[in-house]
Order: sequence, then C-alpha cells, then structure tokens
Amino acid sequence: MAEGRFVAYYRVSTARQGRSGLGLDAQQTAVRGYLNGGSWSLTAEVVEVESGKRNDRPKLAEALRLCRLHKATLIIAKLDRLARNVAFVSALMESGVEFVAVDFPQANRLTVHILAAVAEHEAKAISERTTAALAQAKARGVKLGGDRGHMPAIAAQGHAASLAKRQEKAKGRADDLLPVIAEIQAGGATSLRAIAAELNARRIETARGGEWSAVQVKRVLDRAA
Repeated sequence: MAEGRFVAYYRVSTARQGRSGLGLDAQQTAVRGYLNGGSWSLTAEVVEVESGKRNDRPKLAEALRLCRLHKATLIIAKLDRLARNVAFVSALMESGVEFVAVDFPQANRLTVHILAAVAEHEAKAISERTTAALAQAKARGVKLGGDRGHMPAIAAQGHAASLAKRQEKAKGRADDLLPVIAEIQAGGATSLRAIAAELNARRIETARGGEWSAVQVKRVLDRAA
C-alpha cells in the first residue's frame, strides 16, 4: 500500500506519441493502479518526449527537482523508462531521490545498477550483431536499401539483417545436403526429379518441413554453386 508523496515520470519516445498519448495512458493507468489505496498524494506528473538512449532529459531533471523539493518519491510505470545505460543510472543514484518502479517495486539501487549494466550490454550486442549481419549481406552482394528508401532507416536495417540471417541459414542447410545429394547421384539418380524422389524416400524434409520437388533440389544446387 502506497504511502507519502509521489512525483510521476512518464516517458514517450517520439513527438507523435507525446501528442497522441500513445503509451502515456498505459503508464498513467499503471501508476494510479499502484497508488490505489493508502495515504498518498501525487504531487506532480511529468511527461518526457525523448529517446531512451539519451542522458540529457530536462523533464526528468524537473521531476527529480520536484521530488527533492517536496521530499517525494519518483514513481515510474516501467523500469526501462529510467534509462538503458549505466552512466545515466549512476547520475540518478547521485541525485539522492528515492524511486519506485510499478513493474518492479522490489528494485533497489543495486538491482537497478545491475539491470542497467545488463541492458547496456545487450543493446551493444544487438548493435554488433546487426552490423555484422549487414556486412555479411553486403559481402554476398545483397543490395541494401534501394527501393526501400521510403522506409525508416531502422526498418530497412532490420530487414537486411533478417534477410542475411535467413540466407546464412539456407546456406548451412545446403552445405548439409550436398554430401547426401552427391551420394544419391553416385548411386545413379542424376535427374533433379530422381534426386527429389530419393530425398523423400529417405525422409529428409525440406527446410519448411515439406517434400522435395525438382525445383527445390535445383535451388539447393544453385545455392551451392
């Protein structure tokens, strides 16, 4: 049961979300649900329109100032609304303001530091994996962007990374199949149709779990070539 004074801090990532209230209503509902019951007062509600990757958040600074001024606790709907990097969390800790996260009320200063460190590491790992996937796709001659110029840059990058991953998986599948196909050919089945029939007879499924056809066998051989 909540007790005392609180200052709510809500964050939305884009100006559009800030104007429309997208995501904001859910945060407000979560905060009010947590505060329901007990002797409490909501001194102020502060809305930040900002990127989670940036540290210079003027509205959060305002919320912290209000907390110190009114000796209130900072309340947020989700822990990830605070930040995703250690430097920012350290600054928050140095502010001397107590906080509570509705989705993780047991969190303390130590757990927040640990969670921030893990989140920062994961964000860096995702960035590195995406960069590596794009580099592999480019090395294989995959054209990135092109007609997708109208798409947001992040969507285009995600598509390219996904495509590169699928192509890598398909190549690995082809590499596994080639020795089997070579064995079938050595046994006298040289046509694409005959190879497909033998793969089906051996109960070797396609990548999608179906039966082989001549066209699919050709694709595997073309990919290997």
